[in-house]
Amino acid sequence: MSPKDGNLKIRPIHPLHHDADHDDDHGMTSFETPLRPDAFELDDEAKIDKIEVHFREIMNVLGLDLTDDSLAGTPRRVAKMYVKEVFSGLNPKNHPTPRLFENKYHYDQMLVEKDITFYSHCEHHFVPIYGKVHVAYFSSGKVIGLSKINRIVQYFSKRPQVHERLTVQIGKEIERVLKTDHVGVVIDANHMCVASRGVGDTNSKTGTAYFSGKFNEQNVKREFLNYINSK
Repeated sequence: MSPKDGNLKIRPIHPLHHDADHDDDHGMTSFETPLRPDAFELDDEAKIDKIEVHFREIMNVLGLDLTDDSLAGTPRRVAKMYVKEVFSGLNPKNHPTPRLFENKYHYDQMLVEKDITFYSHCEHHFVPIYGKVHVAYFSSGKVIGLSKINRIVQYFSKRPQVHERLTVQIGKEIERVLKTDHVGVVIDANHMCVASRGVGDTNSKTGTAYFSGKFNEQNVKREFLNYINSK
């Protein structure tokens, strides 16, 4: 799915974007993930132990037989998955430290990495969001290893998310790391909270875009969007 496709609308957003059209109230007041001050007082193992207990109770309430071989280990598996995998981006210890290189070729054109696959979770129903991220920037003297852009995307994806917030977080982090004011980010994604529940629409996709600096110029924006639409 590309930003040109008919059922995907790319929506430029601001860090303080509020989307009043969604059926759930989830306007963003900040591009930071909302965390309590004591979020990291417990270590990972303690969190896994507590989540296991609570998830076991959820399964009991649902009437599932936890003595069954297939279900007996599920509470622990889910707890480990939450802490160590799908929500590992909540822990600042997992923040990537990208290595930068001198732009020794004095390359002054747009650098683009497109079609970065990501998996995240909607923070309203804790079901998957997945799709593609496209990132571009103009160097201010440094360049970043391409795989490190992927790591930045994965870090911010691996937490309960809002599509708009994820877009801004990736854009702001690329700006911070590279000390550049010229960044473009486009995300197109499937939301399982739309496809597997509620309205049950399996065909629609959601797109958002973050543009700063030169990417607000129509010719630069067009070049970026044309490139990510090319095969």
